[in-house]
Amino acid sequence: MKKIEAIIKPFKLDEVKEALHEIGVSGITVLEAKGFGRQKGHTELYRGAEYVVDFLPKVKLEVIVPDAIAERTVEAIAGAAQTGRIGDGKIFVSTIDSALRIRTGEKDDDAI
Repeated sequence: MKKIEAIIKPFKLDEVKEALHEIGVSGITVLEAKGFGRQKGHTELYRGAEYVVDFLPKVKLEVIVPDAIAERTVEAIAGAAQTGRIGDGKIFVSTIDSALRIRTGEKDDDAI
């Protein structure tokens, strides 16, 4: 099993969710986040005063999938989240050793 974490722009969430649904990913966890990468935030004007916004709004998705569809999942997220502009986000893939569905006691692939 693989854990795929993606940090994307918030307005791309619906497109990514649809792309995951199309390839058969049944569940995702979504967290609101703030952060910055190479873009280092930006400046805004408020009531005539300029100020720096260091942390930009982002969305973090977490998905656990069987190894067989991990690559397709990454491709689906990347394709749906891409705008071609700086700050599109990142995708991280890590290995999950075990999973357990608390309600039924199902383990590993059956639990996801």
